[in-house]
Amino acid sequence: MTVSMGSEDYLLEVKNLRKHYPVRKGLLQRVVAHVKAVDDVDLFIKKGETLGLVGESGCGKTTAGRAILRLIEPTDGIVLFRSKRLSDDGSEQVIDVATATPEELTLLRRDMQIIFQDPYSSLNPRMTIGEIVGEPLKVQGVAKGSEREARVLELLRAVGLDIDHVKRYPHEFSGGQRQRIGIARALALNPKLIVADEPVSALDVSIQAQVINLLQELQEKFGLTYLFIAHDLAVVKHISNRVAVMYLGKIVELAETDELFSNPKHPYTEALMSAVPVPDPDFKQERILLEGDVPSPVDPPSGCYFHPRCKYATDVCRTETPQYRHLGDEHFVSCHRADELTLKAIRTK
Repeated sequence: MTVSMGSEDYLLEVKNLRKHYPVRKGLLQRVVAHVKAVDDVDLFIKKGETLGLVGESGCGKTTAGRAILRLIEPTDGIVLFRSKRLSDDGSEQVIDVATATPEELTLLRRDMQIIFQDPYSSLNPRMTIGEIVGEPLKVQGVAKGSEREARVLELLRAVGLDIDHVKRYPHEFSGGQRQRIGIARALALNPKLIVADEPVSALDVSIQAQVINLLQELQEKFGLTYLFIAHDLAVVKHISNRVAVMYLGKIVELAETDELFSNPKHPYTEALMSAVPVPDPDFKQERILLEGDVPSPVDPPSGCYFHPRCKYATDVCRTETPQYRHLGDEHFVSCHRADELTLKAIRTK
């Protein structure tokens, strides 16, 4: 389905995205509740930028990324994507990925790819590296024989691997090399958007820096757009143009990176930032420890989902759901008290 998008600069726009998993009980397996893994998410990504998506483990980051790509079916919502793949004359059209037919989705896969978190389990141990990287070309039927082999070698060079590696298997490589293989596979079809699902969290710190630098080089070289999912705010600050903060299936704050780190408006963002190490031995960082556990997505709290753990919560926070509103300068927040609170920002040199 072709629809309209908010701005010509947008490559992707997500509106009211939900992914609810049914909870079944009893002999007849009746649905008694739903796990609200992603609950009414709105965000947009501009062409050529990196949007960081951060939050605690289990907050719904990965589910949101996979629902956007329709690797899992969203329960509800609109996922608008700008593409030329379905146009007869080569012009750009805005497609709703959530309602695309299987045939349309196959073509859109060329523009939308993913880098998985685990660089080992995402690679088939029975296939050589050449077969793994060349598989998207085979599935889509865009290159055969010597043309496909040449493209595979080109991709291996692009991610810093030796062309002699093409006949080897995944177990013969280190974690960083395996992640480079995953990146090469994601690049095979010249995509516009790549969802990077915690691509460095399983790697050593020194290797993390190499992979992050590689992703930035490839973005500049091929004009890529990233949705970068992570829980490490220091990494996200380094690579992202804008950052969205997620809590219990909802986006609670979104802003340009410098604005978010210097002027946080949501108490949850403030708490996350207090955990980021500051490279200054003379600075004493005040750690904000959130009390209690993350509420269950099966039975979330009334009002603001964060209020049971928020030291600034008032009666209105406990009873009324805050609106996700625009504060200006592309800064969005979901907090009743955002206008009156002065929160601690991360210290940077």
